Amino acid sequence: MHLLGDQRVHTLFVGKRTEQIDLADTTVLVTVTGPDRPGVTSVLLAALSRHQVSLLDVEQVVIRGRLTLGVLVSCPNDPEALQDELEEAMNTVGMQVDVSVDAQIGKPPMSTHAVVVLGSPVTAHAFSAISRLLAGLGANIDTIRGIADYPVTGMELMVSAADSGADTDARLRTALADVAVAEQVDIAVERAGLARRAKRLIVFDVDSTLIQGEVIEMLAAHAGVEEQVREVTEAAMRGELDFAESLRQRVATLEGLDESVIEEVADRIELTPGARTTIRTLRRLGFRCGVVSGGFRQVIEPLAHELELDFVQANTLEIIDGKLTGRVTGEIVDRAFKATALRKFAADAGVPMEQTVAVGDGANDIDMLNAAGLGVAFNAKPALREVADTALSHPYLDAVLFILGVTRDEVEAADARDGGVRRVPLLGR
Repeated sequence: MHLLGDQRVHTLFVGKRTEQIDLADTTVLVTVTGPDRPGVTSVLLAALSRHQVSLLDVEQVVIRGRLTLGVLVSCPNDPEALQDELEEAMNTVGMQVDVSVDAQIGKPPMSTHAVVVLGSPVTAHAFSAISRLLAGLGANIDTIRGIADYPVTGMELMVSAADSGADTDARLRTALADVAVAEQVDIAVERAGLARRAKRLIVFDVDSTLIQGEVIEMLAAHAGVEEQVREVTEAAMRGELDFAESLRQRVATLEGLDESVIEEVADRIELTPGARTTIRTLRRLGFRCGVVSGGFRQVIEPLAHELELDFVQANTLEIIDGKLTGRVTGEIVDRAFKATALRKFAADAGVPMEQTVAVGDGANDIDMLNAAGLGVAFNAKPALREVADTALSHPYLDAVLFILGVTRDEVEAADARDGGVRRVPLLGR
């Protein structure tokens, strides 16, 4: 027992030492541990009530059936007598109790940042490296909670940074990005508080983000030029080739294809694992959801209708007499246009830009991610990872939910209430 104070002094013998406390200004932290079972909290609070304490804070966590319950109280009476009664009371329900006393009454500082760690798995070595780095930067880990056990392990750390200046976010992200690479985990850093929970609009790139693969390559396979088109696509995604010019080159190879090929390709599209779960959950949370794609409207619109998306922006293939002409009509959806589309979606929905999220995988998404309140690089090329607020390297789109603070348990509970199925197969969830 640790005791401090200088008024209404009471002396306690602790081992061979005597310590004096101020009974008028004593804060007591009671920690109860043991098997989780009904009645533990009621027994504890009944014992506390007999000592006229005032509750200051309560926290509880259950891990695999083991309960840890912490109660911070202001105690006007003898804390030694309180400890004796608490030990006797908690013994009746098979729980252990620890009582620590401190005269300093006050709230801990509010967490400044949320750090989300995702991995498959998250090793103790990785977590140790993260905690050492945060300590080295003067940041304290206030709380840790598990947010996912499927399809990746996810943990959320609420952190108090020693310096909350404008450059703190960048310093934390840069330092933790190096740890993420070394430890093969994903680490996202966001400011804590209301702003984190205020996101209201999300926009996805389509090819290799919302869906698996590239639609234009699927179309090119019907024309026998898939390899040629793939090489141009990859150069554009890496930022080595102007997107608009690369699109014209690739579309030109499709000249003469029958328009029926578009429907065939649309029928073969496979969603990225977790895509349905992500869209469904975000819509439940009140998000407006949309896509901005350098792909083609004729392929994307049926999928957008199926997913009940609010916004769609994509290129339009020119078709004359039932054949693809090898050209697109209207303004090309390139890197700059994607950012413009995001701003327009936000304006139409009445959502400030700081409350938007953008998810993409290639250099063509750089401006869009920079414009968004939160930019997420999903299995992205280096050019995009370097500018994104956070990067995900696991092929599950529902990891975006975990970054936003939504837990796997919350997702599954919502699905169960709506008649959904828990632990559905990964493909197309």
